[in-house]
Amino acid sequence: MTTTAADPRARFASLLAQHRGIVLKIAHGYCAHQEDRLDLIQEISVQAWDAFEGFDPARARFSTWLYRVALNVAISQLRRQQLRQRHHAPLDEAPLPADEAATPGEQQHALRQLEAAIHALPALDRALMLLHLDDYDHRQIAEVLGISSANVSTRLHRLRQQLRARFDPMP
Repeated sequence: MTTTAADPRARFASLLAQHRGIVLKIAHGYCAHQEDRLDLIQEISVQAWDAFEGFDPARARFSTWLYRVALNVAISQLRRQQLRQRHHAPLDEAPLPADEAATPGEQQHALRQLEAAIHALPALDRALMLLHLDDYDHRQIAEVLGISSANVSTRLHRLRQQLRARFDPMP
């Protein structure tokens, strides 16, 4: 059997490969352990394929649609894990280095702390922060998450304040 551009499996595989960074980013943002990330990546791929028949390029870009599917799968998986009393690694409470001339090791430590802080956020706030860090504008974030642009703006402002309070050694 030959695959053509009209073949939905080939089209889906091509689109998923082009946008695999979205799936990887969501998996990394929602899973602390590599095995869990791999499970989430597989579940996102399966759920995206199951829903692909309903994808309408006239309504949304594939990346927006995939973000929505991936976030829904990740949030659902997180809820199931919480029901099973699964806990994540504790956060490192040390402040981020304030020195702009930080060594690569210090930068890696700071990045790990930021990732841990994002990982500790509630599911919707985590999704919002990941989309924001991926340079989606407020309208796009609102579309993916199904909330208003004003709500996106308010939540981002509060999240920035929380992160500043957590990492800024000067009150």
